[in-house]
Amino acid sequence: VDSRVSKEGDAIRRRRECINCSRRFTTYERVEEVAQMVIKKDGRRELFDRWKLKSGILKATDKRAISMEQIDAMINAIERELFNSNEHEVTSHAIGEAVMKRLRQLDEVAYVRFASVYRQFKDINEFMKELKDMLG
Repeated sequence: VDSRVSKEGDAIRRRRECINCSRRFTTYERVEEVAQMVIKKDGRRELFDRWKLKSGILKATDKRAISMEQIDAMINAIERELFNSNEHEVTSHAIGEAVMKRLRQLDEVAYVRFASVYRQFKDINEFMKELKDMLG
């Protein structure tokens, strides 16, 4: 039905219509690049998983006034930032910090939710320290 370049310019967005049921749907085509690896805290390496990143952000933004478009734009920006270099590996720490930086700008409650899981606060004092740092 319709094809155009996405707002970010990194994909082709296509609106299609099923010839059997006439339902419309959207697909995105992206260039498949060399597999990106994530180096975990314990040194293990695993393939970068966009859905895993999105899942964590969705949990942090649950019941907040944040659209899926904003979340997808955030993920796209994080991917561009982390994987635009010639490096094919990135640390999980770098991913977590990139998410926190953007969530802090977007929604402070989502930021604190994500930080509480990502930073693995052991007690209320660690949590309060993060809040104080955030508030300045």
